[in-house]
Amino acid sequence: MAKRVKSIPTPTQDGYLTKELLGEFIRARRTQEGLKMHDVAMLCGISIATLTNIEKAEASVRIDSALNVAKMLGIKIIVQPWDEEDVK
Repeated sequence: MAKRVKSIPTPTQDGYLTKELLGEFIRARRTQEGLKMHDVAMLCGISIATLTNIEKAEASVRIDSALNVAKMLGIKIIVQPWDEEDVK
């Protein structure tokens, strides 16, 4: 019998998006959909090692790989307008 994927809760974002937080969002969404790493890697055209690196934020990955995985899982990344005071 195949091992089931254990769903993890969606993380909360209280500040800036980091690679660690993006990895948490991706892992949460993947597990909530019951998808194994192998399935998502195949759908996104990346290796399991790359997906692991994205989810664990362990190594540098191409931004387009991370954004493609997020898109394929239905995760929207929205850039909000900033205040000029934040830039100074």
